[in-house]
Amino acid sequence: MLFEVRTVLKSKPVNKLKKQLFFFVFLSAAGAVQAQDPVFTRQDTLRGSITSGRSWWDLTYYHLRVQVQPGDSSLRGSTVVRYTVLEPHTILQIDLQEPLQIMRVEQEGQPLAFERDGNAWLITLEKEQKTGAHEQVEVFYAGKPRVAVNPPWDGGVQWEKDVRGNWLITTSCQGLGASVWWPCKDHMYDEPDSMLISVTVPDNLTDVSNGRLRSVEKHSDGTQTFHWFVGNPINNYGVNLNVGNYVSWQEVFRGEKGPLDLSYYVLPDDLEKAKTQFAQVPKMLKAFEHWFGPYPFYEDGYKIVQVPYLGMEHQSSVTYGNQFMNGYLGRDLSNSGWGLKFDFIIIHESGHEWFANNITYRDIADMWIHESFTNYSESLYVEYYFGKKAASEYVIGTRSIIQNKAQVMGIFGVNHRGSGDMYAKGGNMLHMIRQVLNNDEKWRGILRGLNREFRHATVEGKAIIRYINSESGTDFTPVFRQYLEDIRIPVLEYGFKKGRLHYRWANVVDDFAMPVKVSLGNEVIFLKPTTSWKQLRMKASQLTVDPNFYVSSLQVDDL
Repeated sequence: MLFEVRTVLKSKPVNKLKKQLFFFVFLSAAGAVQAQDPVFTRQDTLRGSITSGRSWWDLTYYHLRVQVQPGDSSLRGSTVVRYTVLEPHTILQIDLQEPLQIMRVEQEGQPLAFERDGNAWLITLEKEQKTGAHEQVEVFYAGKPRVAVNPPWDGGVQWEKDVRGNWLITTSCQGLGASVWWPCKDHMYDEPDSMLISVTVPDNLTDVSNGRLRSVEKHSDGTQTFHWFVGNPINNYGVNLNVGNYVSWQEVFRGEKGPLDLSYYVLPDDLEKAKTQFAQVPKMLKAFEHWFGPYPFYEDGYKIVQVPYLGMEHQSSVTYGNQFMNGYLGRDLSNSGWGLKFDFIIIHESGHEWFANNITYRDIADMWIHESFTNYSESLYVEYYFGKKAASEYVIGTRSIIQNKAQVMGIFGVNHRGSGDMYAKGGNMLHMIRQVLNNDEKWRGILRGLNREFRHATVEGKAIIRYINSESGTDFTPVFRQYLEDIRIPVLEYGFKKGRLHYRWANVVDDFAMPVKVSLGNEVIFLKPTTSWKQLRMKASQLTVDPNFYVSSLQVDDL
């Protein structure tokens, strides 16, 4: 997902969406930063924890069947859920949000009893569930799903029309959960190994979903069904449908793993603009394969799909609504000039293919894994094409967005994400860790290694930190704790007395001991401050911290 620049974006057809930037405000992807500690309910626990109705079975496959009915803004369909039994149990939890309703549940053709607890549906299984057995249930549902309020930040299903009066229907649901529009095991820790998505729409429309199109099935009632197969694990919020009067074209990118099929879907009136703007896609892939390793889903291809909202990282089906202009709706978020050298949505949302869709958080409290690395990917794209100085100017420029009012890490087990500082603050944190490491090839190896070590996996943030520590040979744990779990920015306190430099870290967590690059007169050196005063014999009487370090400094005269 992306952070929100305050704009008028909602409830506008694609052709009428204007760049209306009344003011520039950084918001959490979850909304405004909380002024007080949140209060959690049983529903938060059912949604955000690995409950007893989830823990005993391993999800292996979905077949989602859904008929989109524009006439009354409703959905009807079913989800086949295949799973492996980890331990015997009789209650299986499936999630589906109001106002949608589960109509019936079957296992091996036999109806099953179920009861609703808010958005959690608890199904009582009749068949004995033997450890190691492969089973499935089919969950039938119908109703009018929640309409997206301000997608993608406050999502659901969006029912729009294009300039020609054709329906344009899309989904977006990170944080809110995929259960807002289809029944599923709606917790990020467990992904299916593969998935079939069958979407039935009026026969004058096309559905574009994840993976590869297997077939289109025509029906006598004036509808047609598009069958899309995803051959890789996929997180729930990454599943999408995009229904519209699309035209498309294809090309092949010669990447690290060979030919990668690229597909583009746009509205007819935007075809020529799209062909020009989407020429950035192969450039993005070349840069990100350099930094992060091969695109993670060669088997499923890559596609980008025009939608009536700004865009989002749906796996192998990246959605796009940036009005075919560079920057974030034409604005440079860094105010450095470099943000206008690329289309923000193409670069940022595609960066999530590596950090979000390949490496996926187990709990949304660790959403920084997705957003910090993907924010950082923007500057790496700039570096690949314009050099290190340009990249530094870009990432440093994004600091004006950081608020430091709430911590980046959320609260675990209750579907709670941290503050929107996970974007620019997280990106600056990673940029700074690279400066401390002071070895660009080793750093690139770590980024590529992360995508290899945690390929197609759901992970905890602490596993990412352990890997970086191990591969770098440096314990960055206090640095991550400072920038993810604390709102204070470290202060390098220093002073000069009798030919010596005195220095220490203040405003930091316990055991914070990050090296920092400084200029002392004409000499550039690394200091290794701790929270206790240190001394260094020094003739210089001026100190400047390298601006690549997201810290502040304070000269202390009373030593």
